Order: sequence, then structure tokens, then C-alpha cells
Amino acid sequence: MADYGGPRIIGRIVVLLILILVLAGGGILWFDYLGVIDAKTVLAPVYSRIPFIKAPGRTQPVAQENEILNLDAERLAIRLEALELRDMELGRRDQDIQNRRGEIEQMAQELEQRQKALDEREKSFNAQVSEADIKDKNVETNSRNLTGMPPERAVGILQAMDDQDVIDVLRKTEEIAQAEGTTSIVSYWLSLLPPERAAEIQRKMVARPPSL
Repeated sequence: MADYGGPRIIGRIVVLLILILVLAGGGILWFDYLGVIDAKTVLAPVYSRIPFIKAPGRTQPVAQENEILNLDAERLAIRLEALELRDMELGRRDQDIQNRRGEIEQMAQELEQRQKALDEREKSFNAQVSEADIKDKNVETNSRNLTGMPPERAVGILQAMDDQDVIDVLRKTEEIAQAEGTTSIVSYWLSLLPPERAAEIQRKMVARPPSL
């Protein structure tokens, strides 16, 4: 029984050792693939004992002082580029603001000019209305004064007036008579005027609208 058991145990040990070596080699290759270890560097002592095999391990690059300075310079260049881009963006925004401000100022000037034009038109209109009111009051005063005179004297004054002034007085006299419910004297005045002048005034009264 002991003679048969010894070779079996030795065989098992050999198989286990081979399995361990396979697993260890696979683990080293896997860690080397992942970059955790450098398999050539780890196995270099083994390679050195085996003739005809030269497998130097990886060498890690050593950072020189100039390379560190270059990295700082690159970082500084990146920051400077970012600052330059930000400065360009700020400049563009400032230009947009200036353009917008110019447009607003131009619009404000146009509005101011329009307001001035409206003010001038309002002043002109008010002046015309005021002038028309003054003229209307003067015509009304003349009409009442002429109505209170003897017809012959009133017609003598009318003959000295321009045709448009005569027309204004006659129309105002008609208007006052209608408003007060009295008989108008306009037809009698026309009958006292020379026929040619009376016909011309009547023609103009029909052709022209009433003046303000």
C-alpha cells in the first residue's frame, strides 16, 4: 500500500506545482496587460539565467526639468488663450452694446424731431384756430353793427369792402338771424347794392363754401 501511494502523491504535487506555475504566469500576463505590473521587469531575473533570451523590462520615462517647464508653459499658454477668447467675447459684447446704444440714440433723435414737428403743427393749428376765432368775432361785430344801422348806410359800408368780406358779413348776419329767430336783412341789403355787384356776390356765395 505504501509503495503505491508514494508515486501518486508525488504526481499530484507535480501537477499542482505545474498548475500553480500556469496560474502565476497567466496572472502576471494579465496584470501586465492591464498595466499593473511590468512582466518583463518582474521576469528579468529569470530571463537572465536562461541563455539566448534577452528581454529587458520597460523603462519609465523620466521627466526632465525642461519638460516640467514646458508643461507649465503649455498650461500658461492655455490660460492665456482662454483669457484672449474671453477678451474677444467681451469686446464683441461691448461692440453690440455700443451699436444698440447708437440705434437707441438715433431712435430718440427721430422721436424728438417728430415731437418737434407735431408741436409746430399744433402751434400752427392753434394759431389758425385763434386767428379764425378772432376773425369770426370781428365779422360778428361788423354784422351786428351793420344790422343796427340804417340799411342805406350799411350798404354804403358794404360797397367799400372786398367781396369775400361782404360774403362773410352776409353769412354771419344770416346765421345770427336764424339763431335769434329774427328776420334777416341780407336780401334787402343785396337789393340796395348795384345789380352787377349783387349778382357777383351771390354767385361767389354759391360757388364758395362758408369761410371760417
